[in-house]
Amino acid sequence: MLQEFIEAMVKHLPPSSSELHLLDIGGVVGEKLSTLRHDLSIEVASLYIPHWSLSANSVDAVLAYDIYLSDDLLSAVQNVMRPGGRFIVVNPMNSVDEQYVTKLENAGYVRILVEAALIPPSGVLIRGEKAHNTDDTLERVEQVATADDDLLNLDTYRGRYIHLLVRQSPNKPAWKLAPDETVQWHATAIEDNGEIRLLAFSSLPKAVNFMQSAVIQDIIRDVNKVGKFSLETARIWTNPVLLNPTLASVRSYTVLQIAIDPTTAELPDE
Repeated sequence: MLQEFIEAMVKHLPPSSSELHLLDIGGVVGEKLSTLRHDLSIEVASLYIPHWSLSANSVDAVLAYDIYLSDDLLSAVQNVMRPGGRFIVVNPMNSVDEQYVTKLENAGYVRILVEAALIPPSGVLIRGEKAHNTDDTLERVEQVATADDDLLNLDTYRGRYIHLLVRQSPNKPAWKLAPDETVQWHATAIEDNGEIRLLAFSSLPKAVNFMQSAVIQDIIRDVNKVGKFSLETARIWTNPVLLNPTLASVRSYTVLQIAIDPTTAELPDE
């Protein structure tokens, strides 16, 4: 059942830059996680906290399997995670209990979730976040977005995924679609001297950060989704890609939307 427990954990990983920096306490989950998410940089930490040699605010997420949540451990995890980083634990033999919420609250964690790890109920999944250092949502997104540079070259880009700003029609979740309805995606692009170039981003925060400013300044409209695609898929598109554009780099061009096949997209992150 270890694989199923790890699959439950992966759904709770936080949005990150093009590479998510993850700390695996005890070394149980990292190898299997890397087969489920190919954008992870994984470091293994000893169960013995004094052996940790990690900088403060240096990792996006900390994961552990079948571990005791001591006060020292919770404090050490808080120290190494960036603001908004997530601590995710599965204890396979335990069950949901209010004590976990109290323990994480007392250690300063926020957005705490305690639930059965699997259905039918089996084990307990515990998740807590390190508090952001700002209440401004735009600033929070920007903090993660700035981890990746602007105006990258797709040919030398080392990330595994790119993200497109998409208008989906009909704008409904899958469970609301009628049997005869077909989902269509149109991705945001610019026309540059007769060449149509897709606007692409190295991470979800990077895409959202651009989109928020572009919408406020009326540069783009009608985007209701961010689509995630593998780098291999992006490299066979007939349209070239402008990776991590800035507002200044697109402001003088005509913004339009072109059809993109939604079946070529990756499964969305949380």
